Amino acid sequence: MAAHRSKTQASPAEPCPCGNGEPYAQCCAPYHTGTATAPTAEALMRSRYTAFALGRSDYLLATWHPDTRPADLTPDTPPLRWLGLVIHAHHAGQATDTTGTVQFTARYKAGGRAGRLTETSRFVRLAGRWVYLEGDVSAS
Repeated sequence: MAAHRSKTQASPAEPCPCGNGEPYAQCCAPYHTGTATAPTAEALMRSRYTAFALGRSDYLLATWHPDTRPADLTPDTPPLRWLGLVIHAHHAGQATDTTGTVQFTARYKAGGRAGRLTETSRFVRLAGRWVYLEGDVSAS
């Protein structure tokens, strides 16, 4: 997914952009502020989607494996507005695992056109924390 801010912040009481139904303050906000770390690969995936939606490139870079992390995240042209996330499947990626995968579809709008990005993301535990390693992406 490319980095672009859909909005600059989320209200603590509004539903989290990751779509799990929890308020942002109780869902992804603790990961974004550093008061908690994602306990599973899926939780990290959801928090990264929310970071994309909110333009939190600092969090995205911090949760990206150093071997595959870009130097910076350049915003898309035209800008993307992230509209929703659906998790299709996950394999491993629990608190006691060292690797995990998450398959998802993220909906977006860019330049007045709607699109979908489907990815199978691979995550690893590095120094006790989940990080995004790489993914297989298709867009439509």
